[in-house]
Amino acid sequence: MKLSLNQQHKNILAKKHWIFDMDGTLTIGVHDFDMMRSELGLASGSDILGTVQAMPQEQAAPMWEKINALESYFASLAKPMPGAYELLDHLQKKGANLGILTRNVMPAAIQTLAICNLDGFFTSQDILDRASCEPKPDPAGIQLLLAQWGAKTSDSVMVGDYLFDLEAGRAAAVSTVHIDTSAQYPWPQMTDWGINHLNQLIDS
Repeated sequence: MKLSLNQQHKNILAKKHWIFDMDGTLTIGVHDFDMMRSELGLASGSDILGTVQAMPQEQAAPMWEKINALESYFASLAKPMPGAYELLDHLQKKGANLGILTRNVMPAAIQTLAICNLDGFFTSQDILDRASCEPKPDPAGIQLLLAQWGAKTSDSVMVGDYLFDLEAGRAAAVSTVHIDTSAQYPWPQMTDWGINHLNQLIDS
């Protein structure tokens, strides 16, 4: 049963430009980041991408190869988040622009979307990976997609499951939706709407 919506929620549902994180948002999160850090020899709790980006190129190159291989492995395990197909289908039929902003590498992103049968909702230029722009929490990816669409920030939404998604949305001045299947919502100051199931974004 759906909860009653306040005006802020209704305003978000009416927006025309939707940007989604992928892992943990449109797909069930399967990445084991602790295992990845262990494989890469990185400190517990460290930002994997940020740490490797800060390394000298000769040190970073083999690390990126390992990261890409790990991401391909996790992509092979991908499953769609409940309600993902239905939500994207609903938004597409309403004429909304749909984009992906992921910190993954592009081949893993394409593989994940295909395995989950979600690839048909996104054009290639509307899928941005970590090489397309500065990765989240930088707002560059959101700004790039909005520029491609000729979209206003006031008519746009960022949907994600992690702080970096919400911080990027805030910095880009778009509405932020936090999907948290545990319904804990630990970053309320960054969140315009906390949901625990994607079907909450389907306005009937």
